[in-house]
Amino acid sequence: METIRATKKQASNVRTWLDALSNLFYPNLCLACSKNLLPGGNFLCVSCTYKLPKTDFHLHQENPLTERFWGRVQLQAGTACYHFSKSGRTQQLLHRLKYEGKKEVGIEIGKLHGSVLREAPLFRDVDLIVPVPLHPKKQRLRGYNQSALYARGLSERLGVPWQEALKRTAYTDSQTRKSRMERFANVEKVFELPSPDAVKGKHVLLVDDVITTGATLEACAHRLLAAPGTRVSVATIAIAN
Repeated sequence: METIRATKKQASNVRTWLDALSNLFYPNLCLACSKNLLPGGNFLCVSCTYKLPKTDFHLHQENPLTERFWGRVQLQAGTACYHFSKSGRTQQLLHRLKYEGKKEVGIEIGKLHGSVLREAPLFRDVDLIVPVPLHPKKQRLRGYNQSALYARGLSERLGVPWQEALKRTAYTDSQTRKSRMERFANVEKVFELPSPDAVKGKHVLLVDDVITTGATLEACAHRLLAAPGTRVSVATIAIAN
């Protein structure tokens, strides 16, 4: 028995040593602030978990996100997980997700946000989650759709299916440097809903990574609302001020 315990202790010591060696050459870093994560940490350090600028939009029928659609789209509800500011922690996370291949960021934030939304009355009757689509060319270049990863995480925690029901039919320029009106013109007619029956009569949660003017989400919402009896809510990882 003593020999078995000694062997197990030696094996444990070896694993600890190998973990330490691995962390030396391949450190496990927080994807928001780049500091070392504690052993077993996922993608955020303890500090960022608490300091990332969360919103409370899920608690309010009218909020800064829904205001961007006033007079343009009738939403059931709208929310964002985090506030976005230039050079802030949220921007760092989104950069990792969109440009560095850190797909786990989208999934894990979806899970975190889903845990919050399943307790929010405004989102309890959601039937389907639909991500904003990328053009096939852009998706091939990136290798994935970051909004679909977010939808996947939300789906897991909300217990609601997700589906890429919308299609992007035209390759458009980046919205980053465009004015508000240019953004709306850029995406006005680039989305299609090939199978309206997929969303007919359902409360659809339309999701994207970040909302600025809301032009892309508005264009998608109009396509969804064209299906009879469809209601639309919106959720994003972040909202830009």
